[in-house]
Amino acid sequence: MAGLASAPLVPAFARAADPIKVGLIIPLSGGAGRQGQDVTHAVQGMAALINESGGVLGRPIEILVRDDESTPAIGVAKANELAAAGVAVVLEGWNSPVTLAMQSVLARAGILDITMISKADAILASASNPLAIRLNSANVQDAAIIAQYLGSKTKKARIVFVTENDAYGNGAQQGIEAEFKKANLDYTIAQTLKFPFPQTDFRVEITSIRDAKPDYVISINANEGAGLPAFLQQYAQGNVGAPVICTVGTVGPSVIETTGKAANGLHSADIYFPETEPFASNPENKRFVAQMQKQFKTEPDKFMALGAASLQVWAKAVAKAGTLERKAVAGAIRGQEIPGTIFGTVRFEPNGQMQHRHFVFTVKDGKIVVES
Repeated sequence: MAGLASAPLVPAFARAADPIKVGLIIPLSGGAGRQGQDVTHAVQGMAALINESGGVLGRPIEILVRDDESTPAIGVAKANELAAAGVAVVLEGWNSPVTLAMQSVLARAGILDITMISKADAILASASNPLAIRLNSANVQDAAIIAQYLGSKTKKARIVFVTENDAYGNGAQQGIEAEFKKANLDYTIAQTLKFPFPQTDFRVEITSIRDAKPDYVISINANEGAGLPAFLQQYAQGNVGAPVICTVGTVGPSVIETTGKAANGLHSADIYFPETEPFASNPENKRFVAQMQKQFKTEPDKFMALGAASLQVWAKAVAKAGTLERKAVAGAIRGQEIPGTIFGTVRFEPNGQMQHRHFVFTVKDGKIVVES
């Protein structure tokens, strides 16, 4: 992986200080490889900005990058590797099963574990990681948005779920169904079609969807690099007709680019759009966007913003705590408010979950159009 190897981002004035090692575990290969590479670039870009401003506790940051291959056992091996390398914190998480497998390893090693993206509710409830922190929105937060959106369209409908069969997918569907009941929506679950994360051939599922005659199809698919674009393309070819709603955070610019015209008409929601308020006028976001354009010739998406903000939040918490000690840094984040981030002033629940505002959007002519 050219450009993704461990490399200290150290300005000349700071080279005399020993760097603080920050671990990053993310898929760099496989179906989520492209997105993982983008997140890695974003973390490296934020590290450059932090180092230019004097580093953390007067020391530069060195990013150590590891590929978890979207596989729990490999994630555990990489977590052990980074623990042996003496990292102060690990930023991790694209796939919930990988995150859940790594949590106890990092906690036993006394290393602060910050989840950037993985969504399963169990990540913040696991006894194996009592100091858990997560920046991405949780399944339970996202479920309410999907239910609100559908409820604004109709109170009675036939729904088909196409659900990734793992902690993320199953948790997301359970949460959405629970929100349907809370909102007193008269929805019939005509079918639930489950699939493994790597799947890219959905022709059998699409035939089943057509036979079920749904009013809406809810796609829960975190394989943005391969599986989700394949499903959307095959769904369009199948001429099913029912609108597709993708769960929060699964449809970024790279998905739309890969999917092509088949993405048009797709509905979803997300928590970050660099050119939409309140982000467009946020000085920290503008600085981050400029850095990504300068260093990597790209505009950041939500996943990249979450990766960069994870490092930014950690650095600010260390500065506030005055130490790298895990409990003190976690205490400066959990239940606290942190100003001056890419997302503005952010607030964390006592359980370590960052709060978010969601924006509903539709894909039109290959572009994300945020609904007012």
